Amino acid sequence: MTKAKIRNLFSISMPGLPKLISYRRQWLRGDVLAGLTVAAYLIPQCMAYGELAGVEPVAGLWAILPPMIIYALFGSSPQLSIGPESSTAVMTAVAIAPLAAARTETYISLAALLAIIMGLVCIIAYIARLGFLADLLSKPVLIGYMAGIALIMIGGQLGKIGKIEIDANTFFGQVSEFISKLQQAHSPTLILSIFVLIFLFALQRRFPNLPIPLIAVLLSTAAVAILNLDGRGVAVVGAIPAGLPQFAIPQVSIQDFSTLVASAVGISIVGYSDNVLTARAFANRNNYKIDANQELLALGVANFGNGLMQGFPISSSGSRTVIGDSLGSKSQLFSLVAMVAVIIVLLFLRPVLALFPKAALGAIVIYAATKLIEVPEFIRLYRFRRSEFILAISTTIAVLVTDILVGVGIAVSLSVVELFSRVARPHDAVLGKVPGLAGLHDIEDWEGAKTIPGLVIYRYDAPLCFANAENFRQRSLDAIEAEVTPVEWLVLNMEANVEIDITAIDMLVELRDELAAKNITFAMARVKQDLYLELERAEFLQQIQAEHIYPTLPTAIAAFETRHQQ
Repeated sequence: MTKAKIRNLFSISMPGLPKLISYRRQWLRGDVLAGLTVAAYLIPQCMAYGELAGVEPVAGLWAILPPMIIYALFGSSPQLSIGPESSTAVMTAVAIAPLAAARTETYISLAALLAIIMGLVCIIAYIARLGFLADLLSKPVLIGYMAGIALIMIGGQLGKIGKIEIDANTFFGQVSEFISKLQQAHSPTLILSIFVLIFLFALQRRFPNLPIPLIAVLLSTAAVAILNLDGRGVAVVGAIPAGLPQFAIPQVSIQDFSTLVASAVGISIVGYSDNVLTARAFANRNNYKIDANQELLALGVANFGNGLMQGFPISSSGSRTVIGDSLGSKSQLFSLVAMVAVIIVLLFLRPVLALFPKAALGAIVIYAATKLIEVPEFIRLYRFRRSEFILAISTTIAVLVTDILVGVGIAVSLSVVELFSRVARPHDAVLGKVPGLAGLHDIEDWEGAKTIPGLVIYRYDAPLCFANAENFRQRSLDAIEAEVTPVEWLVLNMEANVEIDITAIDMLVELRDELAAKNITFAMARVKQDLYLELERAEFLQQIQAEHIYPTLPTAIAAFETRHQQ
């Protein structure tokens, strides 16, 4: 195999490798600065997400290491920051909680197994070229879903910020129990949490490029050490195992494997959607391309490798990607710099990490969760279209009142239902002339617009299929009935009907026969070549006169106006 072929093979399977090999020196300052800052930001954040996932906080740092180097090789985005993040962490906890107690050996093995299964799901999806499936989650559904996830995250941390035992497992139950037991809260823990939250909200907006979460945790750690708060009951992370994560094959049963498959599919959908949407956003902002299908492979390999190194399911982090971008990240070298910084901290600064107060980590999770609730987007949806606003709210409620993974299914179902409803009941128009305006226009949109007497030009703005065939037929007949002047011709403007199935073709046959019984001529205009060939294969064109298929609307109108001369 030639060097050129080898290079081409690597560029296909590992697109990040050629980019690192051809690295530009002028990117170095931005990548190093971005990497160090992202490391400072992710250390407390990933520890908090580790606890959120139900494993030891330090496992959140372990889970950042394999994905960073794997994504640097397999990922198509030069700027995406991958690793533990909020939604996959909380979904991991929800999936494993019924099977094992948190932080036990069994729990850790199940979390690693879940990452491995998620990796396999994504790799299989990559082989099947299913990258387009991320598009099944519409913007309203994603907004509503992430708001629901955020509220669940907040509910799960209420007990930690007040050191209150909360038995409820649902968001509404947790909030209710927290309020009822607030008088039992451990005062030093609650005060520390409140101060950390105030610090985060006050300074993060003002200094968006500084590692405010790290500063908050370091200050709270200093308070623990100086005021002896751990001796007064404030819970801290505690002793951290020496070294780095080790290769380990999860020791679980076949039953555990089969139980986690459905959860892994749900986490894969959410994790991949978040991954590819974040990557696309920064690709559009900085004028480069990403490969949606390659992102499936990158996420799959990253999770598979993470599972073999005692990790748990991960995805991308929008907040860390934003920080890297704002500081000038140009390649995945920034992730490798962040990885080296984390390794140094794990090897030499474990005593500092051991004093991190859990209440501060809980406050960081709550702060991060508030960033997932996009209130301006809800307002925008409400102003744009009430149905999309209702869709977002319905998704949020579905996530809160059901299991999160059931919420994923509901979210996807709502997206499909929304898409299906637009196909099944699309916009239509009767076209007419508007005084002083060239062309033909929807008579509902223009005052003074009138149809040509005796002629109905009807447009149906969707592909014709089994889901809308009867609706198309009825609405076209309704358009004829609405005319004051007796209709002699119905011309279907087919410009929006790019596809058709056999059900719709049979419907057109019935419509043509029904119109013929009423002495109304059936005609078609602006039939695209692909659609024409489909009509021809279905033998529909043998049943309609060739002269009644027109390339443009003006030629159809001209034929109608000279109909008595033919």
